[in-house]
Amino acid sequence: MSGSVIGFVGIGRMGGHMAARLHAAGHELCIYDANTAATADLAALGIATATSAEDVGNRADAVFVSLPTPDIVHSVVLGERGLVHGTRLRTVIDLSTTGPGMAGRVSAGLAEKGIAWLDCPVSGGIAGARDGKLAVIVSGPKASFEAYEPVLANFGSVFFVGEKAGLAQVAKLANNLLAASAMVVSSEALVMGVKAGLDPHTLLAIINAGSGRNSATQDKFPRSVLPRTFDFGFATGLSYKDVRLCIDEAEAMGVPMVAGAAVRQMLAVTNAKYGPDSDFTSIVRVVEEWAGVEVKG
Repeated sequence: MSGSVIGFVGIGRMGGHMAARLHAAGHELCIYDANTAATADLAALGIATATSAEDVGNRADAVFVSLPTPDIVHSVVLGERGLVHGTRLRTVIDLSTTGPGMAGRVSAGLAEKGIAWLDCPVSGGIAGARDGKLAVIVSGPKASFEAYEPVLANFGSVFFVGEKAGLAQVAKLANNLLAASAMVVSSEALVMGVKAGLDPHTLLAIINAGSGRNSATQDKFPRSVLPRTFDFGFATGLSYKDVRLCIDEAEAMGVPMVAGAAVRQMLAVTNAKYGPDSDFTSIVRVVEEWAGVEVKG
């Protein structure tokens, strides 16, 4: 890939770390974010900045996008002054969580211009993005994947799941549904235990030594709930969006999501009460208020 330029659109809490890792690995970058302040730190390192997504497409051979919602991805890729109008662009790699439906539509729109599309949602949070320890899930044309697999390896462990557009999105939605479900049911269990008089540290130790252990009890509660910091690094609004997407896609496939619907409802309440920018560990605060206790160290 000597002489190629990599674009990056969406320099947010995840995207900023991933773009920085590409720069540190020696790749020539061109970056863009609608919030110009978001690019300041990377620009100070000498990374080129663009004036629009189309401008990135004019200057880069492949462009990563890391954006918060499916509609924004569609606009940035296919909209006015979108990537699709770029004269140099040959591959778009979407790190966002958009769902398989949107992935299929955007892939088809790019194909009309002879541009390849790779779904590439990631899991592992801000720390994983910073440290290169993400799960990187990829679907799309095998040749495009093989060309950029060494670049993707800068982000973490890479999993290729097939050539059909959207397959990686299905895997990511399944993962995020489980993560949110673990947070919801663990909140109920810990609040019940504390209200009964159990010490939360002791209860967590029991759960984590037994069959109930999960990502919330092993990581999120010790790190962000017991200290009352609620700073795990994943926004309630994004978790709510991902779970809604998962349930909508499942229902379209004829797959029932009975438990998933309850998780979606808990996220809806948390989102309404604490706002979309709150940390999704705030789910426990809803259960605490209803029960009249706090799970704290």
